[in-house]
Amino acid sequence: MNKLIDWKNRLKKGHMLSIIVAELVIVGILGFILYQKQREYRQASENSYNMAFYELVNYVDNVESYLAKSLISKTPEHGAETLTNVWREANLAQSYLARLPIESQELENTEKFLNQVSDYSYSLSRKNIYKEPLAEEDLKNLKELHVYSQELENTLNQLSEDINSGRVKWGELAKKGKEAFATQVTNISKESFSNVEENFQRYSGLIYDGAYSEHIINNEMKGLTGDDIDENDAEQKAKKFYNENKVKEITRLGYSENASIPSYDFSITTDDDVHVNISIAKKGGHVVYLNSDRNVNTEVISQDEANEIGKKYLDEKGFKNMKETYYLKQEGIVTVNYASIQNDVVLYPDLIKVKIALDNGEILGIETTGYLTNHIERDVSKILISKEDAKKNLNKDLKINSEGLAIIPTEWKTEILCYEFKGTVDEREFLVYINAENGREEDILVITDTPNGTLTM
Repeated sequence: MNKLIDWKNRLKKGHMLSIIVAELVIVGILGFILYQKQREYRQASENSYNMAFYELVNYVDNVESYLAKSLISKTPEHGAETLTNVWREANLAQSYLARLPIESQELENTEKFLNQVSDYSYSLSRKNIYKEPLAEEDLKNLKELHVYSQELENTLNQLSEDINSGRVKWGELAKKGKEAFATQVTNISKESFSNVEENFQRYSGLIYDGAYSEHIINNEMKGLTGDDIDENDAEQKAKKFYNENKVKEITRLGYSENASIPSYDFSITTDDDVHVNISIAKKGGHVVYLNSDRNVNTEVISQDEANEIGKKYLDEKGFKNMKETYYLKQEGIVTVNYASIQNDVVLYPDLIKVKIALDNGEILGIETTGYLTNHIERDVSKILISKEDAKKNLNKDLKINSEGLAIIPTEWKTEILCYEFKGTVDEREFLVYINAENGREEDILVITDTPNGTLTM
């Protein structure tokens, strides 16, 4: 009997041992599979980063070549073609640079350079298109850009050698960022990047008459005035701006340091349990953003009434001389764009968006980024052609409904003083902008009236 029991126990132990061994084998197989998958993923990521880097190098090489060609081009037609190629290649280089897992001051400067050379070359190509020769200052700036592009090209080629040798690992850069970059590149690469940094500081002081001026390069927030404030002051400003009497609770959401306008963020719960998010700029304590989540179920306020409500609200909050431009209506809420007015000139870069509830006229949101970024007193005296002369450059079929002066932003972050003509051709509405200095046709927008708003394209 005892032998039988002993035999059963051994059998059980042997069975359990088999199960344990089988489980270990399964775990081992799964672990190996996961390891292989991770290796494949890392390799795929490495290959993807390598591809992006070598495309970046290729496009930077092309930028250097086309800049060199632009310096010896004599005809406006060929100049326009060459500079357009610079613009295209620099844009493509930016797109591949953005795919790399590198966060360093040096490559941040590379991004700035590519952005600036792209915009500047585009502005000069427009000169060529209008048969204007490049000025001496233009050529001087192009030479500066070409020298910098050569230095950048050499530096990226040196970094390429570090990558080919296996010294630079993209995966490590993705994980450890700046520290890994500092330890993995050779002293030659470090020295090259130090030269890039030093020369960029010299280069970035160039003042361009066109695509870039110094304040644009430095990304100055022209309307962001005042001293820095701390989070306690920002909280008080948030409650006061919204309406202290309606604030039941306010919660701090932290500091957005990397936002276009560094700001303190808060969440407000109102006395009727509506949630409102609000951001207060660190510099000057300006309201950057406010948004309420209240639902609107009825519409009893007209668009004209909403426009006046928004304008009065802005005036009370210190935003004087604002004019409604375009609007979009959704689910009982209308968002109106207001532009600043100076001496009857509409300043389109200085926009503020206001959300207005159409059931009771309550302000549900405001966004001031455009205004805080751009608002300063403009020089609106550079009018060298008359309104009648400007009209000579309009399509003869355009039936003018209104006319005036406006400052419009350009694609390369500058501004142009224009005559603004609103009119119709074949029952379609257009806005045509004629440069007030030289009579050039700068832009044409199509106005689309829909049941939900007036939009431009």
